[in-house]
Amino acid sequence: MNMRSLAQNWEVFKESRVGMFGLMIIIAFGIFGLLWPIMINFVWDPLVYHPVVGFDPIMMHPSPPVAGHLLGTDPIGRDILAQLMFSTGREFLLGVLSAVISVVVGTFIGAMAAYYGGFTDTLFMRLADIVMLFPFVPLLVVIGSMMRLDIFSFAVILGFLEAFGGITVILKAQALQVKVRPYIDAARVAGGSDLHIIRAHIIPNVLPLSFLYMMFNVTAAIVSEATLSFFGVLNIDMSWGMMIHTAETAGYLF
Repeated sequence: MNMRSLAQNWEVFKESRVGMFGLMIIIAFGIFGLLWPIMINFVWDPLVYHPVVGFDPIMMHPSPPVAGHLLGTDPIGRDILAQLMFSTGREFLLGVLSAVISVVVGTFIGAMAAYYGGFTDTLFMRLADIVMLFPFVPLLVVIGSMMRLDIFSFAVILGFLEAFGGITVILKAQALQVKVRPYIDAARVAGGSDLHIIRAHIIPNVLPLSFLYMMFNVTAAIVSEATLSFFGVLNIDMSWGMMIHTAETAGYLF
């Protein structure tokens, strides 16, 4: 795909208010998460502001917001703002990584299913049906109970489940509309290989829809991680879900 195709897809994507709003949220998360290494290395004392083992010996805990702890501290003396910054960076990484995997896999498989049809289409669509058959969060809980999932492995599994959990079907329907256009037949007559036609003509025309679903998948990944972390399924030392779990077990959520 060339820069011209990317520019054209970006122009189409900008017309989606929902997509642009999601993109702005992702950028805001990214900036907030990037503040963490700056604050812990150049501004904060790691002994006090480390999100996992930090402790302020001067104050009673949990404490309300004060000058040194703008969001207060949790019941075991850890700064909540530091936890939030640290967790945001991880959530951002998880969301973007799983969304990229789901969109890349879903776009390629959807394009192949639409282009080849027949057995290839049937195989991929039945796999998608099997994935969509299971409730999403309980399935992740079962997988997390069987395996020790860190951020990276969870993002990979989540990306593939999201790819087969609806994206492939939707993008295949879009690719079917592209497949019957005259320039696809012209590319075949000109001697273009199947892979070239899929890569150069079909995929670029479904990318705007792929990017839109990428924004939704970032949100789904973050919510899924927070849910599983809340129940202690993931092998993660700090996240939004663990922050909620700490507040709930201490009696601050009802």
